Amino acid sequence: MALTGITVEALSRQHDRTAFDCGADSLNRYLKQQARQDADKRVAAPLVVIRPPDVRVLGYCILAASVLTLSDLPENLTRKLPRYPQLPVVLLGRMAVDHSTKGQGLGEHLLLDALQRSLDHTGQVAAMAVVVDANDESAVAFYRHHGFLTLQAQPGRLFVPMHLVAQLLG
Repeated sequence: MALTGITVEALSRQHDRTAFDCGADSLNRYLKQQARQDADKRVAAPLVVIRPPDVRVLGYCILAASVLTLSDLPENLTRKLPRYPQLPVVLLGRMAVDHSTKGQGLGEHLLLDALQRSLDHTGQVAAMAVVVDANDESAVAFYRHHGFLTLQAQPGRLFVPMHLVAQLLG
């Protein structure tokens, strides 16, 4: 299955989440039982990958507003930032692809789409970085491969400053 014909869009009632299986029960359960409620309450913005006209979810990620403290960031970056107690960021929450699509680049496509959406909104809502909490070492490696840096005290929490997102996306 090539990446042709796929779209990333906001989760809606029309999307079929029932068959989604990424191999992680907590990620499957979130998509099937919680994601729509979070979207309705505006605490998260779930995005799904589909291949129209098929509405079966092939992958998903969550975008939400969050904050970091200045002490979370490396010193070389904090020297260039204002001394606010909290700094606005975009949180790239859960991200998963269906096991039937693994190894086909769908995760990278979804990540780049989420980064583009985050960058596109920085003119309307401030965010100095995108932050992600990686579940395991393979996820850490995936994000590092795409330019994410480790936060000082939390090895599973990574970030990429918006100026690097802009460079990455060209």
